[in-house]
Amino acid sequence: MGYHDSELSVSIVGDLSIRRLNRIYLGRDKPTNVISFAMQEGSFPGLNPQLLGDVVISSVTCASEAVEAGIPFSYRLHFLLLHGILHLAGYDHERSGDAEALRMEAMEREFVDRLEMEGFM
Repeated sequence: MGYHDSELSVSIVGDLSIRRLNRIYLGRDKPTNVISFAMQEGSFPGLNPQLLGDVVISSVTCASEAVEAGIPFSYRLHFLLLHGILHLAGYDHERSGDAEALRMEAMEREFVDRLEMEGFM
């Protein structure tokens, strides 16, 4: 993806914390599985070019989604982390239309396939 020598933070929280973040920053008063906060967007994108941003994952929502899908918790957690990182890299599936959503899904599939081959998922 071209982000050598970059960094990001990852936080694993409960549903109450992610609901609060979702309400404050996205105006949605409900828990969600993952939220990304890109540091290369907004008023000061060049302040620290190596800092991609923050990925926040709800372990509670992740666990319930894993059970619902019949997959291991670790698989779902890795997928949500990947999804959040793609958002930090500028991919979007909500605001940019169907073509961008398909592009993001293709990148997710490519990385999931790579991670599965390496035994990480």
